[in-house]
Amino acid sequence: MTMAPLLTVSGLHKKFGSVVTANDINFEVIAGEALGIVGPNGAGKSTLLNLIGGVVPVDQGSMIFDGRDITKMASAERAKAGIGRSFQIPRPFTDMTVFENVYVGSSFAGGVRGQAGYERAYEALEVSGLLHLSEKPAGQLRLLDRKRLELARALATQPKLILLDEIAGGLTEREIPPLVETITQLRSAGVTVVWIEHIVHALVSVVDRLMCMAEGRVLAIGDPHEVLKSQEVIEVYLGKTFDMDGDV
Repeated sequence: MTMAPLLTVSGLHKKFGSVVTANDINFEVIAGEALGIVGPNGAGKSTLLNLIGGVVPVDQGSMIFDGRDITKMASAERAKAGIGRSFQIPRPFTDMTVFENVYVGSSFAGGVRGQAGYERAYEALEVSGLLHLSEKPAGQLRLLDRKRLELARALATQPKLILLDEIAGGLTEREIPPLVETITQLRSAGVTVVWIEHIVHALVSVVDRLMCMAEGRVLAIGDPHEVLKSQEVIEVYLGKTFDMDGDV
């Protein structure tokens, strides 16, 4: 029996002035799946996450999430419906502790306060590997831990779907495996993942399917190995053949 998709994106269009950033985008994400998104700068990847998360409105098209039409739903309502989001550049509340940052996620975006909110925040810290830093001011965190804090704040909303935007960007090669392990744990916990990333070897070690975008449209979507062998994807994005062991 085929499972119903958790997210269905149909005919999505978005323009900023004369620049088309989403051009008839169509795809589905099954519950429990991890979908990776790659493409050159300016391909429309972050715009797509902003459209799904409700940060910017769509011009045309529709989005169905968990059986509900979210096309015109406000971003705060989407968070409560089960869509979590991390951003490319972490912007924690630097004067707050790590725990306080995550509690903001559980109490305001997640709508759970008091003891239940505290417990949810601590669970998110544990999954993201930050429990030992819970009382540290967020402004003192190194980049890897700021990235983990982004994850923890999103997790505190108890999302069914989490949108990751360049979560590995700026990390060293030694810092990437621990972050990949954290994302793998999210999947083990049943969270569906849509992940934009330029560090392709990190992405393909986690995702079930890969989608390549360029100029606001979908070039290819499917098995990561097959997408990365596509001549069009090589020409537009990779520049040369991708080595599944980690290099292009």
